[in-house]
Amino acid sequence: MPGTFQVTVVTPEKQVLDEEAVYASVPAWDGLLGVQTRRAPLLIKVGYGPLRLDLADGSTRTFFAGSGFAQMKNNVLTLLLDEATPADEVSTEQAQAALQEALALRGATEALEAKRERDLGRARGMLAVANR
Repeated sequence: MPGTFQVTVVTPEKQVLDEEAVYASVPAWDGLLGVQTRRAPLLIKVGYGPLRLDLADGSTRTFFAGSGFAQMKNNVLTLLLDEATPADEVSTEQAQAALQEALALRGATEALEAKRERDLGRARGMLAVANR
């Protein structure tokens, strides 16, 4: 179909999606990145947040994307993610609980501070998806 590109979303557990899309909004580590057909090749680090896919059939699918990498090459967008949860499976209560747990983490070591920052990013990303 003209004006489309293939999108594949894979987690360690399974292949989550393999469909034709017209647009993708990817939560890159440093902000949202829009992808359309025939995009120049790229490789990015994916952060935490909403992954929106406008599919060729006219539907839109939204996921909570949890860290990983995305590659666009030869009109194929491949996302290798630690987690990809459909938006309707992410609750505000679950996201708030994750945020409170992350905020409660305090530590004197760099490793614990790094974990706290990762957990805060994940919880905030979940909240962004849950509040859509």
